[in-house]
Amino acid sequence: MNAKHKCTILLLLVVTLGACRREAPSAAPPNEPNVSQELTQTETSVSQELPKTEPNVTKEITQTEISLFDGKLLGQWAVTDFGGQGDVYVKDGAIYLEMGNDMTGVNWTGPLVRMNYELTLETMRVDGSDFFCGLTFPVADNPCSLILGGWGGGVCGLSNIDYYDAANNETTKFISFEDDKWYRVRLRVTPDRIQAWLDDEELVNIETTGRKIDIRAEVDLSQPLGVATWCTSGAIRNIHLRKLKD
Repeated sequence: MNAKHKCTILLLLVVTLGACRREAPSAAPPNEPNVSQELTQTETSVSQELPKTEPNVTKEITQTEISLFDGKLLGQWAVTDFGGQGDVYVKDGAIYLEMGNDMTGVNWTGPLVRMNYELTLETMRVDGSDFFCGLTFPVADNPCSLILGGWGGGVCGLSNIDYYDAANNETTKFISFEDDKWYRVRLRVTPDRIQAWLDDEELVNIETTGRKIDIRAEVDLSQPLGVATWCTSGAIRNIHLRKLKD
């Protein structure tokens, strides 16, 4: 083989190797694995941080609102010994107070908050024509009662304000209640005011500074916190207490 042929063959080899090098797939950019790893780490960090707030929220709700009735047992509710009271029992998640002669009721025997609190419950008149929910509650060291459906079935208000009962003071209202219908009640007690709502409609809003807060003698045994009926069958459920900030 002469020198001319050798040069030709060498030239062909160089061209062929160059073409192969150009056609070979390029390597992945060296920073791609780092980007993927960074994304994975970020996603993991976010997924780990999100649930941390959930237990705190749940804990806060648990601390500020307490259930006073589990819907199964009377628990810390005791039957009030009025004498002549009707049967008291739990049914379908509610406490039923059968018609008495004259009163039937229950008293809370557990821990008590006397100021800066909200009490909520649902109540229903089953049968009868007088108050189906006489809610007696503490206002600091004094008792007071929120009456629903008294004096023939329609009078609502606070007993007593300056010695006048729910039928004879500025909180008096007349409401037509239906039997077998649940009504939502919210009561708020603060140092200078008592407020109450019925199905989110304001029922009571009274300044208490300098006023005489008291109860009628008939509900004396309902102190300090209790619910009673008068010649009427009623029921209560979903009883909760929320402590307000001082």
